[in-house]
Amino acid sequence: MDHPDPTPRTPFWLAGEPAHGDTPLDVHHPYDGRLVGQTSYATPDQVEQAVAAAHRVAPQAAALPAYRRAAALDHISARLAQRADEIARLITAENGKPVKWARAEVSRAVSTFRWAAEEARRFSGDLQRLDTDPAAAGRMAVIRRVPRGPVLGISPFNFPLNLVAHKVAPAIAVGAPIIVKPAPATPLTALLLGELIAEVTEPADPDAASDAVPGSGSGTGLPAGMVSVLPVPNDRAGDLVADPRLPVVSFTGSGLVGALIRRSVPDKHVTLELGGNAAAVICEDWTGDEELTRAAQRIATFANYQAGQSCIAVQRVYVHEWLYDGFLPRLVAAVQALRAGDPADEATDVGPLISEDAAIRVESWVDEAVAAGATIEVGGRRDGATYPPTVLTGVPAGAKVLTEEVFGPVLVVDRVENDEAGFAAVNDSAYGLQAGVFTHNLQTAFTAHRTLQVGGVIVGDVPSYRADQMPYGGVKGSGVGREGVRSAMDDYTDPRVMVLTGLDL
Repeated sequence: MDHPDPTPRTPFWLAGEPAHGDTPLDVHHPYDGRLVGQTSYATPDQVEQAVAAAHRVAPQAAALPAYRRAAALDHISARLAQRADEIARLITAENGKPVKWARAEVSRAVSTFRWAAEEARRFSGDLQRLDTDPAAAGRMAVIRRVPRGPVLGISPFNFPLNLVAHKVAPAIAVGAPIIVKPAPATPLTALLLGELIAEVTEPADPDAASDAVPGSGSGTGLPAGMVSVLPVPNDRAGDLVADPRLPVVSFTGSGLVGALIRRSVPDKHVTLELGGNAAAVICEDWTGDEELTRAAQRIATFANYQAGQSCIAVQRVYVHEWLYDGFLPRLVAAVQALRAGDPADEATDVGPLISEDAAIRVESWVDEAVAAGATIEVGGRRDGATYPPTVLTGVPAGAKVLTEEVFGPVLVVDRVENDEAGFAAVNDSAYGLQAGVFTHNLQTAFTAHRTLQVGGVIVGDVPSYRADQMPYGGVKGSGVGREGVRSAMDDYTDPRVMVLTGLDL
């Protein structure tokens, strides 16, 4: 008697259709190592099918009317909301983030697709009068943006839903086919998203249409081939990056890999959302018990909310010397109040890192800083893949926890002589993603905005704040280009000008 497989293999999505590869990909829970799901890697032939389909359908996708693109995005947003708890628990299972933060990620993805639907409806272009000198009398320029072509989106493990959404939603909004390569550690959430996208994808065979699937066979969905979600081993990703049929590469991940991508395809349009070591500055006017306590609580939370595995998690804090002695005990107390443990527990604030190897690396960096003279104010004892929220003071210049991206729950605190010294310390970094500036002074805010070498300055809060519709990205080692729905739509498209002549303006 045959026995069913206790762990059914989740299909991936090849040009909108479910498919399986030859090589299994097991997904384990970072907290306790148990198997939480299984899918498979796409074979080279299947990857070729997906790329060929994206290339073939590109003209049809670019010609999709706005209402079809917007309707598909609205449907995906609504379905994410309907299945929010299920998806949040899947994120927790494969990623290890506490379920309350996984719910927040799902909520953000719902908004990301909703924003994309709204942007698709108003992505109309611009008019420019040219009769600003006599030679151009009667002329008007119509400037519309057209897709550059199919997109390769490569997403990381730390936000397995919303960072995939930030690749897919803008592509659908502009009418660009996209192939998504999710992180091998966390493919299941992206594959579930692929299932929802398939609901609004026309089958390649019209006779296979089903009235039960919105958009199927009705001429109102996305064309087959427009979206593929394919687990691909990292060592085969270079073939996708190099493929000339994918003229746009959108990558979120490590700076090392991003630099390799940029060098390998200089003729492509590449957007890179890379790492950071985000800093917060407590300015001299941020006085008073309530203000210091609020800053300490916000910093404690957002240094650790994804176990530090966020490129805008707070890693460095620079405190005006007049406020340091009052601030540090509040910060330590706020960090101590965070609860680490099983991420499925509703009360857990900090879960495990993505793997034990990642936790061992964080441990080694902290140990190196301590050996060089740093002091552990709280934390510092690893347990498997879990590393506790840790605060360091007295960290010497050059320590990895200060100069590199820890990508773990480690916070470095230092005192500075004045606000200007704090801003200089923020800039003393190879990275420049976002910074937080705790001030009420409008002039200080504008000085920070002018001075800080980052992609975004958050005034009155931590650098970890991100609204999914705003331009998001960095400078220096933190990448090129911008995410955020409309910004990504611009990156996926080129302006095309039409000049009208002989108009009575």
